[in-house]
Amino acid sequence: MKPRELKANIHWVGAVDWDRRLFDELIPLPDGTSYNAYLVKGSEKTALIDTVDPTMASVLIDNLNQLDVKNIDYVVANHAEQDHSGALPQILKMYPNALVVATPKCKRLLMDLLLIPESKIVTVEDGGTLSLGDKTLEFIHAPWVHWPETMLTYLREDKILFTCDFLGSHLATSDLYVTDEATVYEAAKRYYAEIMMPFKTVIQKNLEKIRDIQIDVIAPSHGPLYDKPEFILEAYKDWVYAPPKNIVVLPYISMHGSTKKMVEYFVAALVERGITVKQFNLAKTDIGKLAMALVDAATIVIGSPTVLVGPHPNVVYAVYLANALRPKLKFASIIGSYGWGGKMVEQITRMLPNLKVELLEPVVIKGFPKEQDFGALDRLADEILNKHKEHNLTN
Repeated sequence: MKPRELKANIHWVGAVDWDRRLFDELIPLPDGTSYNAYLVKGSEKTALIDTVDPTMASVLIDNLNQLDVKNIDYVVANHAEQDHSGALPQILKMYPNALVVATPKCKRLLMDLLLIPESKIVTVEDGGTLSLGDKTLEFIHAPWVHWPETMLTYLREDKILFTCDFLGSHLATSDLYVTDEATVYEAAKRYYAEIMMPFKTVIQKNLEKIRDIQIDVIAPSHGPLYDKPEFILEAYKDWVYAPPKNIVVLPYISMHGSTKKMVEYFVAALVERGITVKQFNLAKTDIGKLAMALVDAATIVIGSPTVLVGPHPNVVYAVYLANALRPKLKFASIIGSYGWGGKMVEQITRMLPNLKVELLEPVVIKGFPKEQDFGALDRLADEILNKHKEHNLTN
């Protein structure tokens, strides 16, 4: 992808990674991603805002060469994570007079992670500015979105907010700006669910922090840019502020059919009661889809057989994920089966300390489900319905 002009003397110079399918050896990337870097030329100074993943350093360098960039005065490091800062050593070698601009915490991380010399880094305080001549960069500290050292950069004269990971999406696309809102919405929601949701309280504060800034373009570090900023800002307000909906998320796994039979019956019972269900077979599911479902759900019901007195390992991972992501859930329960005994319920509930949920009476049975077991599932479905009604939850 060649450099792309945003406005006069402002260019996208990043890289699109069409083929990457896993991030941090953890997060699935079904649609690839991009590493967005931006070149801002002022009348006196030139700044590069972020770099790219080290695997794509040659693409960034080629883009800078295509623009015949002879000198860079500043490299703004909004975030020290390597998908943003990984090419920084090569850029500093290519432009030896450049200084790195970062928050104090980011300075320390860049020194630790990339061995950047301390003398090459200047720190900026929250609200600090940097003049490029006819263009002014303003720095907005945004800690824990999603690392402790993150900041945003606002280009005052052109009203562009460079938001780093905040408001981004893992999406490889040839479009510079959002064109397919449905596709971007799903990618951005997945990104929020997997990366930002644990920090939703902090995100609320940062949404307030940028509320009164005049923004023509939001330029994140991943995914397409937003020339209609309200699209992503309104989405984030819904994900962060809105109450959970009349939705039950049901991650499950079944070894010999007993738990699966319970899940099938229970899902039908919930649907009959007007409750939306999002069911995930943990032997096959994309864990990112589960994370997305948790953004809006009011209740999680975990389905598991008993393996060596505890839950199935795939269930352990899903429970760990739900606890780590800290969604807006209000209720939780467990359904499943065992052969001779175990402590599955106790082990699962101990793994959910971060979730401020009310635990509803689990339905854990011996062997294959019988008539009385289906009755217990009906009672659990009734209890969920009543709880959702008490909280005025809607679809």
